[in-house]
This record gives sequence, C-alpha cells and structure tokens, in this order.
Amino acid sequence: MTKRAEDLPYRPCVGVMLLNPRGEAFVGRRIDRDSDREGGEAWQMPQGGIDPGEDLTAAALRELYEETGIDKAEILAESAGWLTYDLPDYLIGVALKGKFRGQRQKWFAARFTGADEDVRLDLHDPEFDAWKWAPVEALPGLIVPFKRAIYSALVDEFGALARRLAEG
Repeated sequence: MTKRAEDLPYRPCVGVMLLNPRGEAFVGRRIDRDSDREGGEAWQMPQGGIDPGEDLTAAALRELYEETGIDKAEILAESAGWLTYDLPDYLIGVALKGKFRGQRQKWFAARFTGADEDVRLDLHDPEFDAWKWAPVEALPGLIVPFKRAIYSALVDEFGALARRLAEG
C-alpha cells in the first residue's frame, strides 16, 4: 500500500543558522543528495530531530555538534514560530525513515565563537561531505527546492541579525 502524505505527521525538528563574525552562515553539503533530481548540490544548515522531552535549545546545540563537531556557539535568537515543509512525492515513504510527510521546524540563530579548525564533519555518522560559510542572502539558492520557502523565511527573520554581526 502506497503511503499518502496527508496521512503522515510532520517530524518535529530544530535547525541552527550558525553565523560567523562576518555574518555568514554555515552550510554543509549533504552526502545523500540526488543532484540530478534535486537540481544540483544540496547545501543546508544543521538541523535534526528533537528527542522526546528534550529542550529545544539543547536539541539545537546537540544537532549542531553531531553534524559539525562544533560546540563553540552562543544562541542569539529563536524563530518566532514553527516552519514546515512537505517532502516531494518521490520522497514520501522513503526519506525521514518513511514515517513523515515533512518536517515542522523551530530555528535558532547562533554566533560561532570558535575557529574554522573546530569544524569536524566526521565525529558522528557524517551527513555532510563538505562545508563553507555563505552569505545569508544566498541561502535559499543553496538548499533543495522543497525547502526554499523555509530558508527565505529565515533570511527575512535572521538577516538583520547577521548584518549586525558583520558590522561589529
């Protein structure tokens, strides 16, 4: 029996827009990307599931560490609301262990207080095979198309904060 998206829940998730002193955001290139189907390389900010009973801020910092090895970050802001995205039809029943229609995400902006050498993509099961700092305004063009609306909303919400960091 084929799974229908409308019959599946959203996965609760957190994400981190990690900003360096120049106001640029950390993005990692996903290992599991399907570049032909998804329109090129898939770069994204760290994000992942929330464990049962886990505090949202703790979940965000845990996911940041698990995906990047970074434990030198200071939370600056939390998104005003939750943002959702739906998986495209070809990923329903496949991505997110086949259990979810997409994700419901709470996002955090954080200041990176370490050095580039602190980035370690290989500390856990790697999700990224490369990383870089990107201008915040470029983020929607780096993510897979079905997540672009979320990244545009994050640029709108956290963009001024990134500019303030860049101005010192």
